[in-house]
Amino acid sequence: MRARRPKSEREPTIALINIVFLMLIFFLVAGTLAQPLDPALKLVSTADLEGSAPPPDALVVHPDGRLSQGGSDVADAESFLATLDEAALETIRLVPDRELPAAELVALARDLRAGGAQRVLIVSERGLE
Repeated sequence: MRARRPKSEREPTIALINIVFLMLIFFLVAGTLAQPLDPALKLVSTADLEGSAPPPDALVVHPDGRLSQGGSDVADAESFLATLDEAALETIRLVPDRELPAAELVALARDLRAGGAQRVLIVSERGLE
């Protein structure tokens, strides 16, 4: 009779290496599914909005804190909200200048929410770096 040889156990790290390799392949494929925007694309700054018309439903916030909509100045958040109907209060779009201090932007968004706005969206450049 032949003597039985003990079964050699496989290294448990081989399975781990296979899993890590499959995860690497998955993330490489998943990362390339969304096409990035063209890096040459530059979004408009509100400093240039004087000569052109901003979106009609957007509230533009200038670097000095001045508010405007559709080319005309707005006194404050309350007077802006008073001009809107119930449907327009669901989503308010803010177009802040990049030089506007963040504290002023947050305070304005807080005032808009307190005045009845359901959602406040901030329109900005998309950071693709």
